[in-house]
Amino acid sequence: MAKTSKRIEKIVWAAGSLFARQGYHGTSTREIAQKASVSENTIFRHFANKKEVFWACLRVYAEDLRFRRDLLHGIANCEPPEVVLPKVIQMLTDVVRYKPELPRLIAVAFLELNGETDGFCQDHLAPPFMAIFQYLTKSMKAGAMRNMDPSMATAALTSMVLMHPEISRTIGGGKPVLSDSRIAARAYTKFWLNILTPKP
Repeated sequence: MAKTSKRIEKIVWAAGSLFARQGYHGTSTREIAQKASVSENTIFRHFANKKEVFWACLRVYAEDLRFRRDLLHGIANCEPPEVVLPKVIQMLTDVVRYKPELPRLIAVAFLELNGETDGFCQDHLAPPFMAIFQYLTKSMKAGAMRNMDPSMATAALTSMVLMHPEISRTIGGGKPVLSDSRIAARAYTKFWLNILTPKP
């Protein structure tokens, strides 16, 4: 069992790096097998097809898209934006730091397998995004934040944190503008607090 589990793990991580770099259609199971140092037959012993490898891989990469209990408590009790937003942003920043392939894999899922993303979205994207959306909605109603479309604000905040490292790398000629995740999280937090919280 341990051997099988280790083999599956190798396949999943190898597939993740290839799918993130080359896309779904640009990656073959032969390449995945080579990168994972297994035979192609081994892949098909554990997965029915390439699509199953992709979804297994995306689920593993997205495991960290979960809020800690203290953050969920802060969201549920509508604690001030100065308390909640830094934690939300730090969590998203950490995910990108430790699993930089994840935003690319999500983009691949939407662009190349668009009709099949519902299950993944329900299980992995809906919980954190809905929590942020509900928090923003409550905070706006309470007057703690500017009144704007909370779904647009949720999409903009999450997209910026998840995509900014790649965009900044493109702008900066291959070097990320904010290389340290703590500095990045502080910069994103300041940016969003300026946008969302009303000034006296």
